[in-house]
Amino acid sequence: MSENIDRRNFMKQSAVAGAAASLAFSLEEKALLAKDTAAGADKKPARKMSMGKIGNLELSRLVCGGNLISGYAHSRDLIYVSPLLKHYFTDEKILDTWQICEENGINSCTIYSGDPKAVELFGRYKKERGGKMVWLAQTAPQADTIEKTVDEAMANGAAAIYLVGNMGDRWSFDNRMDLIDKFVNYVKKQGVPAGVAGHALDTPIAVESAGIDVDFHFKTLHSNEYWSRRRPDQTKAVIESYNTDNYWDLTPEQTIEFMKEVKKPWMAYKVLAAGAIRPQDGFKYAFENGADFACVGMFDWQVAEDVRIADKVVAECQRRPRAWMA
Repeated sequence: MSENIDRRNFMKQSAVAGAAASLAFSLEEKALLAKDTAAGADKKPARKMSMGKIGNLELSRLVCGGNLISGYAHSRDLIYVSPLLKHYFTDEKILDTWQICEENGINSCTIYSGDPKAVELFGRYKKERGGKMVWLAQTAPQADTIEKTVDEAMANGAAAIYLVGNMGDRWSFDNRMDLIDKFVNYVKKQGVPAGVAGHALDTPIAVESAGIDVDFHFKTLHSNEYWSRRRPDQTKAVIESYNTDNYWDLTPEQTIEFMKEVKKPWMAYKVLAAGAIRPQDGFKYAFENGADFACVGMFDWQVAEDVRIADKVVAECQRRPRAWMA
């Protein structure tokens, strides 16, 4: 009996000691991690991925997209995806994601300038993590707020500013090229690169036809080789049927052909069809067919592999039908 009691006491004491040691290790580990984060703020990226230029702005070929971080998730008919992302991407997780991007050579990200929380978080990232990453402001001005919207993005340190795809499509469809021209010229006056995004091929066609001197085009590109791709009855432009949520480039082959003749840098987006295409396939399709950069939404655990794949694809696509514009 005495032996059993002593054994139980020994086991109990061991468990308590183990728990205490575990707690101490946990607290120490957290302190070390915090110290490492602060100490690592001034470190150079562990690697430098392939780069290109938009104007005088040097950008990594992969640009971290902002939709996931802002919680704007394409989910097709899965109703839980957007809430799930908003729960996953806590403030600290967003900062971690940007830091991992930078450590892997991605030096730029897009942020919707109308999302004050995201803009504020990026300021925190620069201050708390010592980040050197730059941000490209995705903007959605109204006809009477162009200057105000651009001024706000500039005040928050945007390195480039572009018109969001929905607005680029809307104004080009409505033949308001005067507004697009006003936007581009005002951005360029601020001394940063100006771009126009569009889902529809009509948008860059209209911009080029009007002689609007953008510094870069921001155009969707993905193949139709994925299971949830556009159905034959889905023939409307994305801006007219955005809730279908399963295609973003209605005419990829025509996009490729038109962009061959465009002498401006092209940043492709939706290259993975919102997560339906594997990176090795989507990156190859985009870079092989003329894109100079790819803007991609990434989870923290995807970044390193995406960079590795993108670098490999870019190296293999140095000779391609469309010359590299950046």
